[in-house]
Amino acid sequence: MLRGLWIAVCLCSFLGCASRPELAPPPAPETPPSLWQGRLSVRVQSDPPQAWAADFELSGTAQTGRLKLSGPLGIQLVDLTWSPLGAQLSARGETRSYASLDELASQMSEHALPVEALFGWLNGRTQAIAGWDVQLEPGQRLMARRTAPQPTAELRLILAPLDTKAP
Repeated sequence: MLRGLWIAVCLCSFLGCASRPELAPPPAPETPPSLWQGRLSVRVQSDPPQAWAADFELSGTAQTGRLKLSGPLGIQLVDLTWSPLGAQLSARGETRSYASLDELASQMSEHALPVEALFGWLNGRTQAIAGWDVQLEPGQRLMARRTAPQPTAELRLILAPLDTKAP
């Protein structure tokens, strides 16, 4: 019995002197996706009413990103890129530059979509924005309705699984 105790004490002191192996850092918290694709539609209850739909691919963040809109046959309609240095809109063979994404959005529409909130919505956060009602089905659908100011508008996104096929 004493011999067993002695072996246990020696083993513990030996292990206590051994260097501890480096532990792998804990896994980083899951980062939200930075690429979405699918179909979007926009309706504005103006006079006359306006509506359009397109396939989309959105990547990045509210600070730096890219939005590509394509027609039903895959023809690129719009390519929009932005960063802290400015924004560029390419459509129909023309490219226009703007000081910021906010400036570009205000040129396109008097009541622009809140871009930062959109990225939050796509990541499943239902942050409240004055004048907007949002319904989320995480990972599938997003419907954002602007109720104020007038005219009312509706944005619908149907998200598609990311295409992971190699070219």
